[in-house]
Amino acid sequence: MLRPLIIINNSAARARHVWPMVKTELAAARIDYDTYLTTAASDATTQTRRALHAGTRLIVVVGGDGSLSEVAEGYFEFSTNPEQLPNPINTEAALAVLPAGTGDDFARGLVGQRAALDIWLKAFVAKLTEHEDPKTRLIDVLYGRSNGLQTPFICLNAATMGIGGETASRVAAQGKFMRRFPGEFRFLFAALGALAVWRERRVKVSIDGKLVSDGPMNLVAVANALYAGGGMMLSPDACLDDGKLDVVTASGLSRANVIAELSRVHKGGHVKNPKVNITQGEIVVIETLMMQDAMLIEADGNVRGVTPVRFEIMPSSLRFMI
Repeated sequence: MLRPLIIINNSAARARHVWPMVKTELAAARIDYDTYLTTAASDATTQTRRALHAGTRLIVVVGGDGSLSEVAEGYFEFSTNPEQLPNPINTEAALAVLPAGTGDDFARGLVGQRAALDIWLKAFVAKLTEHEDPKTRLIDVLYGRSNGLQTPFICLNAATMGIGGETASRVAAQGKFMRRFPGEFRFLFAALGALAVWRERRVKVSIDGKLVSDGPMNLVAVANALYAGGGMMLSPDACLDDGKLDVVTASGLSRANVIAELSRVHKGGHVKNPKVNITQGEIVVIETLMMQDAMLIEADGNVRGVTPVRFEIMPSSLRFMI
């Protein structure tokens, strides 16, 4: 039986709350494991790299999309030259998740709906106790470079800029009172606040070297998986292993238009709006032409700098336990 390393997001109240239940289930199933409680941002990335170099073959995240993304980044070594794609540390090592975050969008996309943690936990225990080598799936990963293309990062699920980036920063800043509410409500509340102060900026979007959009925009998103932002289906056709990134742009929407689309985006209805476009590709560059127009970049729930930013798909580069 695999001996997993379980990384718990110690700064997330929900992850701390559910961890005793997880421990009880694992003890009852007589599963041996190691644990690590994160202490700071990016701590999970450092610990993951250390564990993989030491021979760990399965790492499990108890946390949300941000924690999962930080651990996924630890599966790769970055070059000193950010133009070079990162290298996987061990292509046979797998990643798994026990979702305990705000949106849990990546986990939602894996099964098509948001499922309770105990369902994920029972399935995880069954996989480890019934199979010596649990079933895995190779998935794509996005490699991003922000802040003038000098700051590298890994994006597992989706990245948003414009209103999306502003919304993510507001969700991260929410206090204890707001954290009592479901993730979907927290994202909607933050989105309305971001919308109230948003102004369109001129944005250039190039995909695979071809300029596809140049003008004022409300939102730009790059999707690898199905959901983002607490259950928003930004690109209904996004697939984790198609070797493509899905670029979503929204231009010329009024505040009333954006509010209307927020009610439809959870089921993908926003794609019917002619001002919303989705284009697939392998490399995307997003530029804001004036320094004061730079947009925050949200990737898997974490703020990852500002535009300009470049994303490149890394096909079948991460093994995920399913």
